[in-house]
Amino acid sequence: MKSILLALAATILTLQAQEPAKVGQPVPKLAELLPGATLPSTSGKVVLVDFWASWCGPCKESFPALNRLHEKYATKGLVIIGIGVDEEAAKYKAFSGKMGAKFPLAHDSAHQVANFFNPPSMPTSYLVDRKGIIRHIHQGFHQGKTEAEYVKEIEALITAK
Repeated sequence: MKSILLALAATILTLQAQEPAKVGQPVPKLAELLPGATLPSTSGKVVLVDFWASWCGPCKESFPALNRLHEKYATKGLVIIGIGVDEEAAKYKAFSGKMGAKFPLAHDSAHQVANFFNPPSMPTSYLVDRKGIIRHIHQGFHQGKTEAEYVKEIEALITAK
């Protein structure tokens, strides 16, 4: 009976899901969507919000690139926040512990942040400008190509006034 109720709830939530976030859309404060999470201040910063899940192969491939971006741009105004959407805390903890992220991670087991962004697949990343507006969306991760795109977009957003 419990599994039937969970399936029904998931179906209802899927039917009620909003459109995926789009370029040009403002982003609410992530700390408000994830109360209790320890997140860095993003005010006036360029922000890369990356959605991942423990079962996602390309997500595993993306973490070294995100670490490199963090190391290169954190002092220049970039904040990367990885949002894990696994419902089970144990899976989130195991994956995040294995990946060695040098940027902040948050567990969105109730999909509070994911419900706003509604990422179409894992991983999906949203690059947000200093004014809190989504400027670029990356669906998936492609070794070499995605990181090069991030670099070009981050540098443009960091130098923009």
